[in-house]
Amino acid sequence: MTLEQVSTWVNATRPTEDRLHRFKWLFQDERSSAGGRGSARIAPPDSLRFDVAGPFGSGAASAAVVGDQPLWAEPPDAVKKLVPNYPLMWAMFGIARMPDEGSALRGMVHGDVISWRYDGATDTVQYVRTTGKSGKLVAEVRHAGKVVGRAEATLDASGTPLAARLVVPTVPAKLNLTFLSTARAHFAPDIWTPRKP
Repeated sequence: MTLEQVSTWVNATRPTEDRLHRFKWLFQDERSSAGGRGSARIAPPDSLRFDVAGPFGSGAASAAVVGDQPLWAEPPDAVKKLVPNYPLMWAMFGIARMPDEGSALRGMVHGDVISWRYDGATDTVQYVRTTGKSGKLVAEVRHAGKVVGRAEATLDASGTPLAARLVVPTVPAKLNLTFLSTARAHFAPDIWTPRKP
């Protein structure tokens, strides 16, 4: 298994142009549940801005992320509250991430199913992608052998997400996204900066 093979599989999941996703979201844990509407702006190769809010604008949160690094978040724990890990966040939009440098790589192809895995010093990231009329991208992340979370995105034939589900067993918590629309877009530079109070 080579980094070149992995790169080919990862690049097949990345959008080639700016995309605007609009979705409904529902977050549930043992104590409560909350939901609302949101949007995600994704600019290749790895920039994402999301905005979510509950009914009547309650619980609003926004963040901008490049790769696995936050640029900013409002409130500061906006990303961590919903998604415990950046590869899981990206997988909810049908996008796989490249491995950290020095990770051991494994993978296989069987028909329309591609499975690959990165074993790092403490984290393991595993992807399974199925293609065809109705595809899926599943990502599971483990830290020191314990499951951090599992994300599953249902995709159309072009790889556009239709629905996504994240399960975090340690909390336990679930986050469901139902995509309402996906459109090509062109983003103004100021969307990558935080809103002014």
